[in-house]
Amino acid sequence: MPRALVYGVAIAGEAVMRALVARGYDVVAADDHVTPAKQSAADAAGVVLHAAPDAALIAELVEWADLVAPAPGIAETHAVVIAALGADRPLRTEIDLAYEWEQLRPGGPRPMLAVTGTDGKTTTTFMATEMLLAAGLHAVAVGNTDVPLVEAIADDTIDAFVVECTSFRLSWTTCFRPDSAVWLNLAPDHLNWHTGMASYQAAKARMWMYQRAEDAAIGFVDDPIVMAQLRATSSRQITFGLVGSDYRCDDVDGVRWLVAPFGPICKVSAMSRSLPHDITNALAAAALVHEAGLADVAAIATALGRFVGPDHRLQHVGASDGIDWFNDSKATTPHAALTAIRAFESLVLIAGGRNKGLDLSEIASEPQRMRGVVAIGEAADLVASVFDGICPVVRAASMRAAVGAAAELACGGDAVVLSPACASFDWYPDGGYPARGDDFRACVEQHLAESHRKGLNGAVA
Repeated sequence: MPRALVYGVAIAGEAVMRALVARGYDVVAADDHVTPAKQSAADAAGVVLHAAPDAALIAELVEWADLVAPAPGIAETHAVVIAALGADRPLRTEIDLAYEWEQLRPGGPRPMLAVTGTDGKTTTTFMATEMLLAAGLHAVAVGNTDVPLVEAIADDTIDAFVVECTSFRLSWTTCFRPDSAVWLNLAPDHLNWHTGMASYQAAKARMWMYQRAEDAAIGFVDDPIVMAQLRATSSRQITFGLVGSDYRCDDVDGVRWLVAPFGPICKVSAMSRSLPHDITNALAAAALVHEAGLADVAAIATALGRFVGPDHRLQHVGASDGIDWFNDSKATTPHAALTAIRAFESLVLIAGGRNKGLDLSEIASEPQRMRGVVAIGEAADLVASVFDGICPVVRAASMRAAVGAAAELACGGDAVVLSPACASFDWYPDGGYPARGDDFRACVEQHLAESHRKGLNGAVA
């Protein structure tokens, strides 16, 4: 009986643990922070779960195992990874195992599309899934979503998978080969997981590593690192971007269109939302599904007309007195926050949290757009320092205070945008960026309700 060590049993790790047991593996699990829910999951699978093993026990478990399956949260500097590499034990991620098993499916493997990049992965993944649904396919967004790929492949009703590929899931892959795969961008991130940018970039590049000549590798024309990696692939090389690419945005008789090599896709005005990054994400998703031969122009256009996007990604929360409020809590890097900043002519930015060791000065590179900044969390002083001399800065000790301060700074025609450029675990240790976004939304809704009541009272008076 083959033996496997699963390290980390949250969403992905639990799914891998159950899948390995179902396939006849003798499985042992370990986790640095065992909770009652994790223990219950291990017990239900009949797996022994070791809590916070020391280095000696980790080495013993690795030596026992035929393969080691680290969960996405287990960094490449973790003791279990180092031990596995030292003992020459294969490291397998959930998308790699799932791909291998899918190839053995009695009815034949189903198409897999893949999306990676520092920012925009989730939105593009869900957008591409919407296009496949519009084409009449039962498609699911998997990987770095609520549904691990290793779990989804058990559902025989699914026609195609769109896999959101973090660098964590791509590291150590040995066979994962998407039929069509898009790389959106690359900027510093997750340097607390990787040993450095070279490791981070190399992990992303593994998405294209096992593709064949007939597969599609799709890259962002304006990112020089992505383009250098694209030129090194042996698969079909496709580009996307606002201009100068295969999938692009063109003016036709004064009307902006999304355009593909085969012709126009749809008017930009027909999209449910068309901020600059919405357009590039749409082009990336269109290339992904069309180059795989899974969706035609009609399906792509239909999807773009109705796609709203996932929560916490420049999500419109409300408006009052000519001020629009946006929740972009998912923007946990300066690169992501700058994308949000560039979407508005004038804004009040709420930024800060727990910095991931990144250079925050990038978010101050569009001074002409900044009405003001509200600095929050552990990085409040750092945020304030990068905007010193650029615009007014106010520090806030809670999200409610931040919303109140932003309302004081904003004028009619402005946007107030929570786009923190930092992680959320200082104020929201258990909920992460969704909890931060939910708190922001609740505070904004309360602020707008209070403003409405004040307005009514003033009108009555």
